[in-house]
Amino acid sequence: MSVAIIQRILGLLLLVSSVTMLPPLLIAFWMDESSRVDFSITMLVVMLSGLIVWYPVRRHRQELRVRDGFVVVALFWVVLALVGALPFLFAEQPDMDFTDAMFESTSGLTTTGATVLTGIDRLPRSIQFYRQELQWLGGMGIIVLAVAVLPMLGIGGMQLYRAETPGPVKDNKLTPRITETAKALWYIYLGLTVCCAIGYWFAGMDWFDAIGHSFSTVAIGGFSTHDLSIGFFNSPTIELVAVVFMLLAGVNFSLHFLAWRSVSVLTYFRDSEFKTYITVLALTAVIAVAYLYLSGTFPKLGDALHHGIFQVVSIGTTTGFTTAAYFHWPGFLPVMLLFTSFIGGCAGSTGGGMKVIRFLLLFKQGIREITRLVHPSAQIPVKIGNKAMPERVVESVWGFFATYVGCFTLMMLVLLATGLDQVTAFSAVAACLNNLGPGLGEVGYHYGEINDIAKWVLSMAMILGRLEIFTLLVLLSPAFWRR
Repeated sequence: MSVAIIQRILGLLLLVSSVTMLPPLLIAFWMDESSRVDFSITMLVVMLSGLIVWYPVRRHRQELRVRDGFVVVALFWVVLALVGALPFLFAEQPDMDFTDAMFESTSGLTTTGATVLTGIDRLPRSIQFYRQELQWLGGMGIIVLAVAVLPMLGIGGMQLYRAETPGPVKDNKLTPRITETAKALWYIYLGLTVCCAIGYWFAGMDWFDAIGHSFSTVAIGGFSTHDLSIGFFNSPTIELVAVVFMLLAGVNFSLHFLAWRSVSVLTYFRDSEFKTYITVLALTAVIAVAYLYLSGTFPKLGDALHHGIFQVVSIGTTTGFTTAAYFHWPGFLPVMLLFTSFIGGCAGSTGGGMKVIRFLLLFKQGIREITRLVHPSAQIPVKIGNKAMPERVVESVWGFFATYVGCFTLMMLVLLATGLDQVTAFSAVAACLNNLGPGLGEVGYHYGEINDIAKWVLSMAMILGRLEIFTLLVLLSPAFWRR
């Protein structure tokens, strides 16, 4: 393992992250807010830290190995969460201790959307914007951004990209060069963000809310500039815009690129993962709308339609926006919606969860095992579309699922041991590991009332979910550290 090259990359990435303090700093100056001091100090501290880390090894030029890539990604996400917590920690409003500041920062960067804050409407505009910006930067990953805008890194960027996006992600290299691939993904991401902001503005938001909510919508984050989230606006038109862009952001960005390059929407409908993604959300929406209407929760069919569809898409894509207190809905609906988040978005999207492609592979593997009971000698491949999946891919998905269940169980038991009730503990781990945000029970509205140990466990769950578990857990393997 090359310590020098890891140190050099980390220093450069810290320098890049210091620049992200500039937009909220400018807003603080424009609005004459006291937080301008907090952002100035944070920007200076992060920039100096980056220089101190980078300068001694600035001349090291060496190919980055896959092992080094995992260390850089895991280390940087932890360091970035710490850096992101500084403005919350320094600010007079909100008044946060270190645990809450780290939780809020981690939640933003991992696009989870779980918050410990109340009174969001009364926060300084610079802090409101900063929370939204954290999610937008975390959406596609600061690592991919750095590879896209810093080709002078002089390292094999593919190792960082693969470490950032583990699992069965197709078309990892959309273009011959990884730098061009990262740029292509960011152009799509930026384009969706701009279109979403314009859509929100036309639907009735002011520019500040439109830009802020476009950040968290396309990032599938769920933070809002209001305590009531999207429900604050009480506008079916705004909710429609949100549904459209949440659906788009939950699709594999490689698929967006291929559809744009071929100038054909049929590209989407040839993809098995996309068809499964739409089918799961559509079926869940039908059940939710029917139950809300028939149970009398919303006596008018129109209200049941727009609340039901919105919450299904928001939770199913792991965005976490709310228009109503879904956790108080009757019967099985809240749990069904929470279970939908376990599937999450498509691989290669900004969504959380286990990813649709893994769910599809697990389902097909289950069907194959049932068929084998009837035909023990049959050779039955697992196919996605018309392509047989290598057994190595199927095995890795089962390995991921087993590890996911193990991590989920362990963290839930720890939360129960801290005194949380079963519904709160289960839903909090599910919401954080799936990068969803709002849970059930005590964490339906916010996470501010739970104990500090639970907040640290859930912060770890957010990072595990964002890096899809293996990227972080591989560092705990003895084999990883052997030469």
